[in-house]
Formats: sequence, structure tokens, C-alpha cells
Amino acid sequence: MGSYRVCVCFQRRFKVAEAVPPSDVKELFEKYTGGGAHMTPENLRRFLAEVQGDDVSLIDHQNLVEQVLSKRHHITKFARHNLTLEDFHYFLLSTEFNPPIGSKVNQDMTAPLSHYFIYTGHNSYLTGNQLSSDCSDVPIIKALNRGVRVVELDIWPNSTKDDVLVLHGRTLTTPVELIKCLKSIKEHAFAASPYPVIITLEDHLTPDLQAKVAQMLTKTFGDMLFCPNHETLKEFPSPEELKGRILISTKPPKEYAETVRENSLKSEKSKDSDDDEWGKEVSTKNENENDVGYPDANQHSEDDAIDDLASELCSSSAPSYKHLIALHAGKPKGTSLKDALKVENDKVRRLSLSEQALEKATESLGTDLIRFTQKNFLRVYPKGTRFNSSNYKPMIGWMHGAQMVAFNMQGYGKNLWLMHGMFRSNGGCGYVKKPDFLMNVGPNNEVFNPKDELPVRKTLKVKVYLGDGWRMDFKQTHFDTYSPPDFYARVGIAGVPADQIMKKTKIIEDNWIPSWEEEFTFPLRVPELALLRVEVHEYDMSETDDFAGQTCLPVAELKQGIRAVPLCDRKGEKYNSVRLLMRFEFI
Repeated sequence: MGSYRVCVCFQRRFKVAEAVPPSDVKELFEKYTGGGAHMTPENLRRFLAEVQGDDVSLIDHQNLVEQVLSKRHHITKFARHNLTLEDFHYFLLSTEFNPPIGSKVNQDMTAPLSHYFIYTGHNSYLTGNQLSSDCSDVPIIKALNRGVRVVELDIWPNSTKDDVLVLHGRTLTTPVELIKCLKSIKEHAFAASPYPVIITLEDHLTPDLQAKVAQMLTKTFGDMLFCPNHETLKEFPSPEELKGRILISTKPPKEYAETVRENSLKSEKSKDSDDDEWGKEVSTKNENENDVGYPDANQHSEDDAIDDLASELCSSSAPSYKHLIALHAGKPKGTSLKDALKVENDKVRRLSLSEQALEKATESLGTDLIRFTQKNFLRVYPKGTRFNSSNYKPMIGWMHGAQMVAFNMQGYGKNLWLMHGMFRSNGGCGYVKKPDFLMNVGPNNEVFNPKDELPVRKTLKVKVYLGDGWRMDFKQTHFDTYSPPDFYARVGIAGVPADQIMKKTKIIEDNWIPSWEEEFTFPLRVPELALLRVEVHEYDMSETDDFAGQTCLPVAELKQGIRAVPLCDRKGEKYNSVRLLMRFEFI
């Protein structure tokens, strides 16, 4: 009887070579060296200008060549002053030397604040889910360090009613002291960006505690606080003018008092703490006024105690608290959302809508939303049933001009990847200028209508050459116990519905450095809002495919030519080494 060595597979060794330059890279090297073996700084300058579209006047080519050689060969002074094919490929595959987008602010920052999309957090103090996680200043610090510019705090009295806590009301979340959050905001507000930080307060306080909060804010932030001279601003200053400033946004005490009265008259309160919103149903008809959260007329004096509180709030709430509010939140008098979206000449305000309310509003009020957001602020927040801190699709808010598309930054998933992608724009400063089409007003006062069919305005060609870095960042057995991984890439567009698509490369089997060399074409109707989505997965025949990296990049900021695209993990943290070599071309 013969015997079989069934465990041979355990003895396999996976020797990994360096990434081999793709044929396009070899051809370009040959072209720009005139068929020679070395690329001089002048050859490199021509390549960068003609293929990469770089502004070569800003680049010291001799110094760049020396940096590449020093980094690749780990020698400070290198005898050779030009690049071999392998050096050139190393340069192209370096995310440090050859990134896909710029890292500096590149947009006009002198327009009013309402002309920008703003990186916005929701319940910024929560470490995890919406119902039972801890409240802490740690997620606030993380968000600010990522470039988030709008931080939301829910503020409540403590049990003895003599101090202020931050917590998600009517849940089991453990609180954190307001003063701790404020001090952390002050310390980290401008670590990632010099542009203003807005603190949105969901205020559930009595007048004396509002006065206490005013003192805390004034003492903590001092001259950093932006307090307008007038009660309401006709037009908001620009991010440039507000550099290094902290802005407070909440309801003025009078409107807060009215909200207290209204909410007490409702038979049931929503679990979400956003008080200044329309609920699930959005009506544009007067007869349905209760659908948008207004009380019946015959109920207005039902509770004398509530009236007393409202009166006390209006008369005695510290004027200093009201004076600190730079961006007034709340809904104006009126019976419908259509009324609330009317633009007032003499004031700028902030309106909040849940994701469902926005979706419903876009069905019939799309142009009203866009007209409103040309001057005023619209904040969109996740529905209250997202207990696990998941997020909604952000594009519908951006398409309608919403500046503050509020996300649970402590969650993760594909929608959060899109949020990260949008705010990689403009040097990651947390402010992205809205496209002109959202701000333009025609001769007959017409504005952009998101429902209009649009022509293709630009086509993006993307070539995926190869990927590398997994061999450095992962254990050999991470993807497959007995063989190298089988990688494939997914590439596509997130944007307006007509632009959205995902495509897929072939699977490259048993290779830590997959070489796909596949090209995809994406026609774009609204390139200004398009985001390039890139994902890599490892094919698994018997189970769900393994995740191997992702990124999302603003199409409007993509640099043409061959670029090194760094990939991130599921939470959006950049891997140390994993990147793809890709080529971008606009036709």
C-alpha cells in the first residue's frame, strides 16, 4: 500500500518579489530617456509637465531625484544623480512623492460661510452606539483631528440641577461633563485646520444653567468666540475671516421656550434629540400642520406650568447666553416646511431636517431647498432608529445644497467612506466650496433643479495597474492560510444618481502584488459632486470575500497621469503601505 504526504501544503514558502513596472511605465521611461538607461532631472521635469500635468515651476527636480534615491536606497548621499527604471517606478508608486490629490487648500475661502459644505459630526460625544455607549471627549478630539468642523453636544442638567452634562437624553449613555468637552475642543479645534469650528448645542437646560453655560463658554474660549454685534446676521462672514474662531449654534432662549411648550404637548417625543426638525412626515399643506410638529390651536394654554417656564426663559435667561449664539437655529412661524424654507432678507438661520424629512422634501421642494441653502444653513441628521451609529447616503443632502450633512463619525461603513472622500477636498480643511451650479440664480430667478436630466459634461478614464503593500501590512496567513491572496479591485463613482456605477477587475490568483492593467470609463453629468470609489477584496470561494482596503477621492481634485493611491481600512485609517498604481485621464 502506498503512502501519501498529505501535509505538503504546510511546507510552502511564499517568496515575494518587488512590484514589476507595468508596460505603460516602461514605455514612458523609454520615451523620456530617449531609450537610455537613466532618467535625468530634466527628463523627469518633462514627464511631470507633459504626462502628469504638474506645475513644474514649483518643483526642484534635482532635489526630487535625490530624495527618491535617498528614500529607496537608504543612503543620504548617492553617487548617481538620475533614476533607473526601478527608481522611476518606485517614485510613481510612492504616495509621498506622487499622491492622487493635493494636500493644500486650493479653493476661494472668502465667500460667506453658507457657500461651503462643512464637515459635520452628529452626537459627536458618543464612543459607540446611540443607546448605551459612553459619552466622552475622546471621539470629539478624534473628529477634530480628522478635520471635522461642526461638533454637536447634547446638554442636560445633572441630577442635582447645579451642573451641565453631555449625554444622549432618554438613553443609557453614561455622561461626560460639559466643561471637559469644551476644554478638549479648545485644545484640538485647530490641530487639523485653521478654519472655524461650530459647536451646535442641543439645549435642554433651565435659565440658570444656560447662564452657567454662557460663563463656561466665555471663560474657556474668550476671544476665540465669534459673537456678532447684531442679534442676527444678514450675511455670514467667510471661513477666511473666521479663522481660529469658535461659533455657537443653537436656539435662542425664546425659541427654546416655545419648543419646550410644543414638546410637552406632544403625546410622544422622538428618541432623537434634534428638536428643531420636521418629523417623518413633511407636509406643504396648511391643513396638515400637526404633521410638522405644531400644536393644535386649542391646546396652547393646556399647561400653565409650561407657560410659566417659557415666560421665565424669555425674561431671565442670561442675555449673555443669547449674545453668544452666532448661528441661530430653529423654525420660523409658519405652518409648513415650504414656509420654513422661505428666504428672509434680514437674517441668516439654520434649519435641521432628519434624513427622512429631507428625502420627502426633495420630492416636491427641491428648488426651495437649493434657494434656501444659497444663504441659510441646512443641517441633515441621521434618523433616530440608527441605534448602531450607522449613516445615510450623504449625496442627497449635498445635491440640494445642505452645508451640514451630519454623520456619526464613530460609526463606519460605505457612507462614511463617502464623507471622508468629500472632505479630502481642499486640503482636508473641513470646508469645501459648493459648486457654482448650486449658487447660481438665472435671469428669471430660477435655480438648479436636481430632477432635471443633465448631459454628460466630462468623462473620466481610470486605469488600474497594480497593487502593493499587503505583504508589509498583513501576516502571510491573513487572507488565506495555505496560499497567497486572490485580489480583485472594484472601481466606480458615487455622485448624482445618473453618475453612480461600480465596475470590477478580474481576480488575480495567488499573488501579493496583483497586476490587473484594466481600464474603465466613467461618463459624468455632475463631476463637481462625483467621488471616485476604490475598493480591493480578496476572493474567497467558500466564504464572504475578505476586505483588503478602500478609499474615496473627489473627482474634481484628481491629478491627471499615473498616481499612487493609498488605501484605508474599514474605519478610514490609512494603511502604512497598501496602495494602488492608477492612471487618471479626463476626456
